[in-house]
Amino acid sequence: MSTPDPDPAPGRSAAGPGPRTAAADRRTLIADTAIGLVAAAGLRGLTHRAVDGAAQLPPGSTSYYFRTRTALIGACYQRLAELDVADYARADRPAAPDAPAGRDEVAAATAALLHRWLTTDRARQLARFELSLEAARTPELRPAFERAGRVVRARAAAILGELGARQPREAAELLVAWTDGLLHDRLVGALARTRPDPDPAELAAVVRRMLDAALD
Repeated sequence: MSTPDPDPAPGRSAAGPGPRTAAADRRTLIADTAIGLVAAAGLRGLTHRAVDGAAQLPPGSTSYYFRTRTALIGACYQRLAELDVADYARADRPAAPDAPAGRDEVAAATAALLHRWLTTDRARQLARFELSLEAARTPELRPAFERAGRVVRARAAAILGELGARQPREAAELLVAWTDGLLHDRLVGALARTRPDPDPAELAAVVRRMLDAALD
């Protein structure tokens, strides 16, 4: 098996100094590709060789960065959390920067995010559910899975705190649980195939009810 080229010097990319290195970009590519493979074929489709092929990387590249399957799955957890937090950050920007967002604005932004997760980013959510089941079965994966979950909940708590939640951490736990339940039901639930296409207005009404319940 061939070995990929070693990383550039720490803190430098192939194009020169910058905030990201070539190694960081390569790890992100590997994690994104692994997530796509899990979404398409489940955990049985996730191998180092399969990631190399799907990402069009030299053989041995994935194992160079993530020596074990556990490390590769841990990278998926971290990447999923990064993507979720980035989505929350974009959704949480108020239309008028000087005016704090209220419940209706947060509900609409969150509904738009859920709509994307149910449509164009559907595969990412399917992979997340597959990977969460693997963590439940594999004790050595739990720390990475739990770290990723804490990142997302901290972001949700910050949003709810800005809305006036008296106990933002507890409210965030509820909101994340409800959101996960909604996504699971709409994507893979018993009636998922018979449901109409996701509707942003309906999702906004559902999210507003969830926000009211978490905040009141």
